[in-house]
Amino acid sequence: MEPAWIAVIGIIGLFVLMFLRMPISFAMFIIGFLGLLIMSSPVATFNLLSSEIWTSFSSYTLSVIPMYILMGEIVFRTGVTVKLFDAAYKWVGQFKGGMASTTILASAGFASICGSNTATAAAMGTMALPELKKYKYNEALSTGSVATGGTLGIIIPPSTVLIVIAIQTEQSIRNLFTASLIPAIFLTVLLFLTVVFLCQKNPDYGPAGPKFPLKEKLVSLLGIIPIVLLFIFVIGGLYLGWFTPTESGAFGAFGAIIITLAMRQLTWDKFKTAIVSTLKSATMVMALIVGATIFGRFLTITRLPFEVAEWVNNLPVPTMVILICILLIYVIGGSIMDALGFLIISIPIFFPTVVALGYDPIWFSVLLCVVTSMGAITPPVGVNAFVVQGLSPKTPITTIFKGAGYFLVTYVIFIVILILFPQIVLIAL
Repeated sequence: MEPAWIAVIGIIGLFVLMFLRMPISFAMFIIGFLGLLIMSSPVATFNLLSSEIWTSFSSYTLSVIPMYILMGEIVFRTGVTVKLFDAAYKWVGQFKGGMASTTILASAGFASICGSNTATAAAMGTMALPELKKYKYNEALSTGSVATGGTLGIIIPPSTVLIVIAIQTEQSIRNLFTASLIPAIFLTVLLFLTVVFLCQKNPDYGPAGPKFPLKEKLVSLLGIIPIVLLFIFVIGGLYLGWFTPTESGAFGAFGAIIITLAMRQLTWDKFKTAIVSTLKSATMVMALIVGATIFGRFLTITRLPFEVAEWVNNLPVPTMVILICILLIYVIGGSIMDALGFLIISIPIFFPTVVALGYDPIWFSVLLCVVTSMGAITPPVGVNAFVVQGLSPKTPITTIFKGAGYFLVTYVIFIVILILFPQIVLIAL
């Protein structure tokens, strides 16, 4: 049998295991292992497994993941994010849709020190949903803004997804963080304007809140200074070359501990909870990386990615058509399974193809990150929508997806803009 067909059978087997509810990391490892056994001898397979796993876990680059996760967990568990929400509300809450706009802005602020979409949605939902209900906001808009605001957690650096993409494609984490910053700010503004547009068109969706005096607004900014300083130090130091991404993550986690201790917000119990949650999240991501490494090695031996790239290059259609088809595959894949899991599975297949078409790898990586975040609010699986429903059990999941649907239109517009004007991504490099 041709190696490429063995790879195709392996991919089909992978999806069968996933639909049987096997964790994606285990499914990738099993299929990759069996595929390597078929393509080579048992001795060669076990030698390859030991060397690949050792290479993955002995890399200092990988340690950046638990460090950034710990930074976000410390800030989340100590309740410092409440100050972010309070400051945003006092500045924009007086306008129509101000509370929903506050949710978007506060989500962006928390995302800058978190790196996780579900953590951002959970943190903002805990604070925002009771207030949105109190001010009689439209239920779809309320839940949709929380779920969508959470997606900024994997676009605004530090982003776990960008780190995974960088590791899988052997790119610079620093370059991907730098390239994603301007698009992340642009997307935040577009989501903010989406709320404004909806509430201007439908005033009953989001009534205006109370107006706060300028002095109170300025005082509210004092509460977010520690968060701003932490972001500037961690990400700014990385951009300026003061330290590596790994050192940046370590400084960030240490800085979060020092700041929350100084604010007398960090207790021993909160610290233990943050550590346990960090271990769970980091272990999940690292297991995905190991599974993807073995599965990717199997695909490489079968040469399927290279044959796909060669076949695509010879198609009698414009490269833009091929790119759009690939992005549609990511949207569909992200809507039926965990977006990060699908990203890890598909990168070995599609990334070489897109690079072979002549597209910039950094630009495509940021574009993938945006499409992946879009999958977090796309039915039927959109994980952020289910996080929000967990916080608001009486809200039907269809209502949450309806609210997220408003912002999906914004996402599509944003993706089109990034495709037409790639300089938005590359200008900062």
